[in-house]
Amino acid sequence: MTATPPTEHNLRLYIETVGCQMNMLDSELVVGALGKQGYTLTDDAKQADTILLNTCSVREHAEHKIYSQLGRLKHIHRQRPNVVVGVMGCMAQKDQKQIFRRAPHVDLVVGTGQLAEIPRLIEEARHDRKRKLAVSLGRRDGSVQAVSTSFQSYDPLREPQMRPSPWQAFVRIMIGCDKFCTYCVVPTTRGPEQSRPPSDIAREIEVLTDQGVREVTLLGQTVNSYKHTEGGRLFRLADLLELIHDSPGIDRIKFVTNYPRDMGDDLLTAMRDLPKIAHYLHVPLQSGCDDVLKAMKRGYTVAQYREMMHRIRDCMPDCAVSSDFIVGHPGETEEAFERSMDAVREFRFKNNFVFKYSPRPGTKAHELLPDDVSEQDKRRRNNAMLDLSNEICEEDNAEFIGRNVEVLVEGLSKATIKSADPKPPGSAPADSPTGPLQLVGRTRCDRIVVFDGNPRLAGNLAQITIDDATATTLIGRIVTRELQHESPGLLPILG
Repeated sequence: MTATPPTEHNLRLYIETVGCQMNMLDSELVVGALGKQGYTLTDDAKQADTILLNTCSVREHAEHKIYSQLGRLKHIHRQRPNVVVGVMGCMAQKDQKQIFRRAPHVDLVVGTGQLAEIPRLIEEARHDRKRKLAVSLGRRDGSVQAVSTSFQSYDPLREPQMRPSPWQAFVRIMIGCDKFCTYCVVPTTRGPEQSRPPSDIAREIEVLTDQGVREVTLLGQTVNSYKHTEGGRLFRLADLLELIHDSPGIDRIKFVTNYPRDMGDDLLTAMRDLPKIAHYLHVPLQSGCDDVLKAMKRGYTVAQYREMMHRIRDCMPDCAVSSDFIVGHPGETEEAFERSMDAVREFRFKNNFVFKYSPRPGTKAHELLPDDVSEQDKRRRNNAMLDLSNEICEEDNAEFIGRNVEVLVEGLSKATIKSADPKPPGSAPADSPTGPLQLVGRTRCDRIVVFDGNPRLAGNLAQITIDDATATTLIGRIVTRELQHESPGLLPILG
């Protein structure tokens, strides 16, 4: 069978993203660059001329998911040999040529530091059908400067259709990590810690506001470690927040993920005094046991984390804090796990992301520490911590009942979208909704709120009275709202 190569006028791209917000941003930037090459997105891999998988290596499950997907793509590649299949991101940087060996139909493997090369590599692979490998240096393969240079920060173009909503966007302010926790592959897959110039970040936010963005989330592996000297001035995260705070059109600014030892008072004061900054911090604790934290090489004790939490709540009593925990880390006894449960009870996090430990090749934990907790115990501990976290979250969310909160409206809730009844092909179009629909947004402290309203509220601030709550969601009704960013001709909408 001979397939007809696609032309520059009918290029179709399928992209699948696994992992963190940094990966979501990387996918947006790659799609933006390929859009300039004439690509349009498709949600059907069978119809695509180029298929990209943006990968994660933090958990073993994420890698298994990618290799399973590559197995399915083999059949598409066999039927349409001109399709270009690419693996990009953290797994590409970590596994490199191993991906070609396990999936011979893959055409290109591109690490996190070479994403800018993807348009060129796709074009070359389509024409010469030779494999393309573009990865950064390993952390021990050259000087710090050489390794840093091989990881390029890639922030050229923005693509609105790849965002969580039209009103929200991620902005990378730094790449890489130098913490070297024993269980984590990020220092290897993302490279050395490097902060972007403040002026570049400010200009990117101007572009985003021109596209209608109202909320930006600043991204970094340890975002509060941000540090860059520009114009003879040292900028830390607090200084960057002050610089971008008054960007016209921006209503809210968030940042993730934070490292406990870098939580300075200057940052907390900036959060308190700058009204657009969300009163929300994601600060992973990972374990409530000092022995496990030492084995993880986290660089702090539970007492030091507690001191940080006291400073946060003394400065901003309403600030919500969320955390990550790893259960079943090598050496975690039942007593150690109970100390983590005690920490969850003490700190009452807004929510917890709980992960079962999985050995990651290339990390110190994989090399030096036996994986000595059974899968059954990991699963039991994972479920127990999630149950406790949900219980606490439901209690704390109930405290909002009867309060008014300010919400940035994101759009239709997932329940509304899921319950939509699409008509089969050829049938008459569905009637436009005549009543309010369930919308979703978030408070300044990042709590999810659902309420009934007109979808045209999306992108605006609204005042909501909370009537009920679950462990994950506040349920309310519109009281008043602010239409600071109305589109021309938008009629007033009463709640």
